[in-house]
Amino acid sequence: MTSALTEQELSFLRSMFDLARSGDASRLGACIDDGVPVNLTNGAGDSLLILAAYHCHPDTVRALLARGADTGRVNDRGQTALGAAVFRRSRPVVELLLDAGADPALGPRSAVDVARFFDLPEMLALLQGVRAPEPGSTAAAATRD
Repeated sequence: MTSALTEQELSFLRSMFDLARSGDASRLGACIDDGVPVNLTNGAGDSLLILAAYHCHPDTVRALLARGADTGRVNDRGQTALGAAVFRRSRPVVELLLDAGADPALGPRSAVDVARFFDLPEMLALLQGVRAPEPGSTAAAATRD
């Protein structure tokens, strides 16, 4: 039998979601290294990774992925971290999640569904493996010449 968490412990765990939302990769990573579960979820089923992705924090997403965050977690609304990043049009986060093996078709509100529903052709192309150069990069400049 496990004992119930104290209010202080619950408050501490809730603060982890604030760190994910605010993009505090360093503090969040340290807490995970000290034993906070990397796949901790809140009452809505949002994981730390989903929140970091939704709030467009690539460094925090990278830190969570490096510690084994599950890209396949689906929240209570059927959304994934990849779908959240697509919705927010965060190319760096989408690329990190795809590189980590996130499935664009996962979940009842998949990243592909989000891109189609909100008419985000650049995100849909990214999900389908068509990666255009970042604006301002040397590759992008070469394609304009």
